[in-house]
Order: sequence, then C-alpha cells, then structure tokens
Amino acid sequence: MSQPAEHPDAVVTAQAAAPGVWRIVLSSPPANALSVPLLAGLHAAIDAAAAAGDVKAVVMSSALDGFFAAGADIKHLAKIDGESFAAYGGQMRAVNDRIAAAPWISVAAVDGLALGGGLELALACTLRVSGPRARYGLPEVRLGLIPGAGGTQRLPRLVGRGRALDIMLTARQVPADEALAIGLVDRLTESDVASEALALATQLARASLPAQRAVIRAVDAAFDLPLEAGFKFEADQEQSLFETGEAAEGIAAFVAKRAARFA
Repeated sequence: MSQPAEHPDAVVTAQAAAPGVWRIVLSSPPANALSVPLLAGLHAAIDAAAAAGDVKAVVMSSALDGFFAAGADIKHLAKIDGESFAAYGGQMRAVNDRIAAAPWISVAAVDGLALGGGLELALACTLRVSGPRARYGLPEVRLGLIPGAGGTQRLPRLVGRGRALDIMLTARQVPADEALAIGLVDRLTESDVASEALALATQLARASLPAQRAVIRAVDAAFDLPLEAGFKFEADQEQSLFETGEAAEGIAAFVAKRAARFA
C-alpha cells in the first residue's frame, strides 16, 4: 500500500482500497472549499495513484459530513488580482483535466453538497454515485462569473443544453432524485455512498481496462464526430483491442469457461 499523499493545510489522502482500486479522500473543514492547498493535495494524490502503476479504478470521496466539495475558495478570490485569478483557475482546470484523462476509471461518491467547482470535480470523474441528501449546482452567476473549470462543457454533455442552462442560469441546487433522472448522476443509493462507490469500482477493476478506456473514447467520439465517422472510430477501436489489447485473454477465458485474468 502506498503512503497517503498529504498537504499540510488541506489533507487529501490517496491509498489502495482493494486490488486495483484506490480511494482519494478530501478533508478540508468546514466544507472542502477548493483552496490552493486542497488543489495541491489533489495533484499529489493523482501523482501517488499514477506512481502505483496498478490502479484500474479510483473513488473520489469526502471525509466531511454533508459536503463533497462546496466550490471555489471565495475568500481567496476576494483577495487576488486578475493574474492570480487566472493561475487559480488554471490549477482547478488542471486537476479536473488530469482526472478526466487519467488511465483509470474514476467514480465520484457524493453524499452532501457538490457545488460550483465541487460539482465540476465530480463531473470530471467517469461516473457519479449519489446519496439521497446530495445536492448539485453551479451557482457561479451569483458571483458574476461562470463555471470555469469545465462545467459549461461537461454538464451539457450529460444532461443536454436546456437542462444545463436551467441549472446554471438559475444557480439552483438539483436534488439527488432529479440528478439521477436527468443523467447528472449514474447511481443513487440509500446505503453508505462511499461503500457503494467502492463496490462499483471493485466491479469495474475486474474487467479489461483497455476495453473500458476504448468504450469511453468511442462514446465521447459520438458527441464530436458525424455518425459515419463515429462508426469508423468504433470499428478501429475494436480492431485495435483484438490485435493488441486483452481480447485474446477474454476470448480464451470464455471458451475455457473460466474467469478472465486481465492485467
């Protein structure tokens, strides 16, 4: 097990939770505001998971009751100039982009408020597991800003243009049941959210990661490519998996009626 990655002011732990599964936990009372130290801790946690080399799924969760992450550090914003604001926004975007592009599947476990940059952090994950008391929102217009860490781009891809505009323009908080209904979250559980997310991550870690990553690339391409080009991209992904991926092991295991032994 790797040592936790920590920052002296805002602690983010990252450690193995099950074979192939890591858990990253945010703990910056009172609300996990995305301060510069917390963002540095997230970068360190991602570095630690990457260095482990055997990570197939990562769960992102909070140690605080009632909060996943409350958003940007508003007190910090009140003290900085334009240059510092750009640097702060760049650091937030870099964390989210690293999560979205990571070579593993990521699952956000949200049990409480995920607002502003906190929701953008969850949106950067592959999947989202929600508890019933969770609330989701992008209230930046109340500050005279817009969601600037991926929210205006990732949210419409999940819920559609109209719903995304409704959420962002009204700055309202979306309850968990509505979030599930519109596709903002993928699973809603009455059980312990972190445990459910870890169970999902453990299930995901048993499958072929190259195949899972190819699924994500192909689905993302559906939003960017014309239909015929999308079909071609899908076929190319499948051919590559057959020739150089883990398809040989998967097919052999199926024929032999045994569990596949994926890397």
